[in-house]
Amino acid sequence: MTEIDDATAAAAFRRLVAHLQHRTDAQNVDLMGLAGFCRNCLGDWLGEASNGALTKAQGRDYVYGMPYADWKAQHQQPATPAQLQRMEESLKRNPG
Repeated sequence: MTEIDDATAAAAFRRLVAHLQHRTDAQNVDLMGLAGFCRNCLGDWLGEASNGALTKAQGRDYVYGMPYADWKAQHQQPATPAQLQRMEESLKRNPG
C-alpha cells in the first residue's frame, strides 16, 4: 500500500476506529472469526507502529475509546463454542 499517502491511510484508519467504536454490537470474537483480527489487534498494531510512543495498552484504549476493561464490562458478550471454533479456524489462516 505504498502508493497511498500517509494522510489518506491515517484518515481511513481513524474512520475504521470510529466505526468500530460505534458498532459495539460487532463482537471481537466475530471479527476474529471472519477476518482474523479485532480491536485488540488494531490497538496492538498501533502501539507497535508508534515506535515506543504508545504502549499496546494505550493503543487499545485509543481504539476502544476507553480503557479496554471498561469496554469489555459494558459491551462484550460471552463467546459461544461456535464463535470460538470459527475464531480458531480463522487464525490459522493469518500470516506468521
